[in-house]
Amino acid sequence: MHKILVTGGLGFIGSHTVVELQNKGFEVVIIDDLSNSTIKVLEGITAITGKAPIFEKLDLKEKNKVEAFFKNHQDIAGVIHFAASKAVGESVENPLLYYENNINTLVYVLKSLSKLETKNFIFSSSCTVYGQADKMPITENAPVKLAESPYGNTKQIGEEIIKDTCKITPELSAISLRYFNPIGAHASAKIGELPIGVPQNLVPFITQTAAGLRKELSVFGNDYPTSDGTCIRDYIHVVDLAKAHVVALQRLLHNKNTNNYETFNIGTGKGSTVLEVIKSFEKVSGKQLNYKFAPRREGDVIQAYADTTKANNELGWKADSSLDDAMLSAWNWEKQIRNI
Repeated sequence: MHKILVTGGLGFIGSHTVVELQNKGFEVVIIDDLSNSTIKVLEGITAITGKAPIFEKLDLKEKNKVEAFFKNHQDIAGVIHFAASKAVGESVENPLLYYENNINTLVYVLKSLSKLETKNFIFSSSCTVYGQADKMPITENAPVKLAESPYGNTKQIGEEIIKDTCKITPELSAISLRYFNPIGAHASAKIGELPIGVPQNLVPFITQTAAGLRKELSVFGNDYPTSDGTCIRDYIHVVDLAKAHVVALQRLLHNKNTNNYETFNIGTGKGSTVLEVIKSFEKVSGKQLNYKFAPRREGDVIQAYADTTKANNELGWKADSSLDDAMLSAWNWEKQIRNI
């Protein structure tokens, strides 16, 4: 049984990936500083899988503690690195927080991983690396343009750091998974997206508005050159995304990778407007949503959806769940945590 480190493993995507790893028989060690998550997520993971992962509360910005952790866990066979700040708008307002949290932590983890015998690394990247892409759908060969936000820039820099490290460390194998827009929750409604404070992402804002926690939903921009004037994104069910991490990890563990640094788009291949997401929610929940249009947000691109051909063919992975499936699971999760 391989031991896998999942940093940020109590976060939204991390927790769902831990579930999928444990369901496949991996031993999981989670590092999380609980800055954007809660220890209760551990109970959800354990309830779903019947097994509690090892958990260490640790701030990856503390280099000495990172080094000490890896000395105590020299048998780690792979690292899936989620730990990062991830809100576009917040990154525009507080760029230094993002550079410290997203870059320093990556460097410290890679330095420690490089000293281990087995060096497999999966990086939580993002379609934001493409900026405002010229062509849709976006392939992995699309040019990496000037980032639209500090968050996007940290993902670009992160990929460069990993690529440069792989060049001088042939025994290091790494994959960057460029996610599009993860939404939804586990079918059990025992784990899901749990933003602290005001949600930065669309779907938890929708579900919190429907649950009465928010007075209304703001739709940022209705003057984009799209079918209904709202932004287009590729919304992928978080469980599908979690499964992509397991498949990517197995690719490295079985030496199936063609280079020691690879990138894959992880999305559905279909774009949906903000209003289409709202309509999907209203359909599956039976609730009318109170929303209003607001000015565009700085850092938002017009549209972004994936060409998933490479992931489908080379990883043997594809997204199975529909937008309606994801919205229903998100609503079931919201109802569960609010006792609705």
